[in-house]
Amino acid sequence: MKKFVKTLRENLIFFLMVLPGAAWLILFFYIPVLGNVVAFKDYHITGEGFIDSVMKSKWVGFDNFKFLFSSKDAYIITRNTVLYNLAFIFLGLIVSVGIAIIFSEMRSKRLVKVFQTSMLFPYFLSWVIISFFTDAFLNVDKGLINHILTSLGMKGINFYTEVAIWPALLLFLGIWKGFGYSSVMYYATIMGIDPTFYEAATVDGASKWQRIRHITIPQLSSLITVLTILAIGNIFRADFGLFYQIPHNSGALYSVTNVIDVYVYNGLAKSGDIAMAAAAGLYQSVVGLILVLLSNIVARRIDKNAALF
Repeated sequence: MKKFVKTLRENLIFFLMVLPGAAWLILFFYIPVLGNVVAFKDYHITGEGFIDSVMKSKWVGFDNFKFLFSSKDAYIITRNTVLYNLAFIFLGLIVSVGIAIIFSEMRSKRLVKVFQTSMLFPYFLSWVIISFFTDAFLNVDKGLINHILTSLGMKGINFYTEVAIWPALLLFLGIWKGFGYSSVMYYATIMGIDPTFYEAATVDGASKWQRIRHITIPQLSSLITVLTILAIGNIFRADFGLFYQIPHNSGALYSVTNVIDVYVYNGLAKSGDIAMAAAAGLYQSVVGLILVLLSNIVARRIDKNAALF
């Protein structure tokens, strides 16, 4: 105890800095974990509070999980969720790292700040606002694209029934919204690379591409690995706003926009089954945890320093 008190006093300022974030995690992440018991019950609200409702609800085991697997849409929602997330991980990584490298090669740091700010701005926009922007282009009657087509004597297109364009459009919007945030982290890492590496490579006659290939990218490998592992942990989660708000929950597009989160929301909205939603969330979390652990094991075998833990 004396050693603990001494350590606490020596690191008091750091403890105070960490305390708000730790309290937030405990209140909104660790304590709510106990509420996962709802996923195994036929949950009904009694009117006497959450705990009383949980205690008086019937235990049904894994019956709530059957909602995700017994439906005819189980394959479609799983396929869409996994494939979209794999594409986001792969393409988002290429775009973010590429933009960060381009920034690091720019001489004008003022322009870098301007570009970073402009690309970071979409990250703070909600999908509701972005959906209004996209609708301004895609709307059947008043959309800009259809207005141009009709002014040229061509027939307008109902984009909200054209399935073929939506996978590419959703991927573009998802990457466009998030790559500015990711590129900032990669750019900061590049700025921390010892400049003597580049100087030595230049003296040895290395070209710009060779310096990027043999110095910049290897120095980014640890951060790339960690962020990729974390992204893999969310591979069974989908950005609800992207897949629900942008296509306006159009039934004609369900084959390419129906992901696990949207499917659960639509089922919950129709049935009001809170236990079912809890089961879906628990399933996603458990699968995500397993994927993170497996990815970390693979990363440790390749490079211990690049692993998450």
